[in-house]
Amino acid sequence: MTKVNYHTHTPRCKHAQGSEDEYVRAALEGGFSVLGFSDHTPNHYNSDYVPTMRMGEGELPDYVRCVRGVQEKYKDSIRVLCGLECEYFPSHFSWILEKKDEYSLDYLILGNHFDSTDEFGKGFYFGNCRNPKELFRYVEMTTKGMETGEYLYLAHPDLFLAHYPQFDEHAQQASRELCKAANSMGIPMEYNLLGRIYTNGGKYPDALGYPCKKFWEIAAQEGVECIIGVDAHEPAHLTDIKLFDEAAAFLKGLGLKRREILL
Repeated sequence: MTKVNYHTHTPRCKHAQGSEDEYVRAALEGGFSVLGFSDHTPNHYNSDYVPTMRMGEGELPDYVRCVRGVQEKYKDSIRVLCGLECEYFPSHFSWILEKKDEYSLDYLILGNHFDSTDEFGKGFYFGNCRNPKELFRYVEMTTKGMETGEYLYLAHPDLFLAHYPQFDEHAQQASRELCKAANSMGIPMEYNLLGRIYTNGGKYPDALGYPCKKFWEIAAQEGVECIIGVDAHEPAHLTDIKLFDEAAAFLKGLGLKRREILL
């Protein structure tokens, strides 16, 4: 089985640990043939706001330099790529595309955490959806992001169910709408291993958590293509071979078509 991961963070996002070199060596130990770095994108704010869960704008050049450094260092052992994990913020999107071109980034993945902005805490966090209106707002904004055609895949698509209390008719409808949209655009969805660590660890005791089994059953019904994303926030996440293999078996059992190499 080919093992790739396009979802790897660095300490610049302020909630991860480990150097680029440590991540690459962990990926080699875990048997990966491709390692993509996709730390949380900076944004070009119109204020002096300092983000708490992403790199600052001035950190982007060093991020690219360090990732390209390990790309060259380990080029004979593993393929290393440099990307970013981005929300779909309409007011910031053109700036992100400019930076993608300026730094010749390999890809963007869509990780839709906040609604339209995170500046000064103004944007709603989609991982806290607790009513139908919030569920469908996530589907609306995430679909608009996918429609740009600029994202390699949709990261943790079921994040919006993390704190939702039950898989009721609204959760079913929202999940199906999102899966239909992704399938119609040929955009793979990510089965997120960090979410599984969180959920298995009891982070969402009175909610669905993610990855949500019923969501992925609907994804299978809608014929969505999927990919496994480690969402590594520390090097050890890349050496958990058992967790990766369990995820692959689960997706295969549902009959989902799993993409391995996207780039």
